Amino acid sequence: MSFEPFNALTSRTVVLRQENIDTDQIIPARFLTTTSKEGLGESVFFDWRYEDDGKPRNSSIFNGYNPDTHKILVAGSNFGCGSSREHAPWALYGFGFRAVISSDIADIFKSNALKNGLLAIEVDPKTHASLLNNPGAEIEIDLERQVVALSVWEKAHFDIEPFARQCLMNGVDQLGHLQNKLAEIEAYEAACA
Repeated sequence: MSFEPFNALTSRTVVLRQENIDTDQIIPARFLTTTSKEGLGESVFFDWRYEDDGKPRNSSIFNGYNPDTHKILVAGSNFGCGSSREHAPWALYGFGFRAVISSDIADIFKSNALKNGLLAIEVDPKTHASLLNNPGAEIEIDLERQVVALSVWEKAHFDIEPFARQCLMNGVDQLGHLQNKLAEIEAYEAACA
């Protein structure tokens, strides 16, 4: 599988301060009747975005923002907890987010996100607090240098597993990485035969 390569991103943030946002909040279970990513972005945070009658909620932070300029979600701690559904990062990616930043991201969600082109970043509590307190701020993420910059003076390093980083920068998942090595694999097998 391939997706848009991720090297650096400069974008404004959408801040969701709430902690312990589980995958059922990100995309309610009733939308999981598909194994395709197509259209899942329309259902992200559906119950937070719409009233029971389908009208947009005026109070939702997601309604009215431009996904072309707001590609980074800053969330409260323990983001993505609850289940292993891969639909959650698919829905966030489909909605227009390219990165999620928190002080603590659930391990399974983080793994699924990284395999699907969504950069999941954990930052230190001070950086997290600064991001939460500056909603809509324009920040820069440099994946190669593994740095989040809120300003010229305020920067933070983040860790990412090297293979996941390489796959994100090349725009492929693990299987896509192997498929790109097919000629080398076949040459090796031929040499060993």
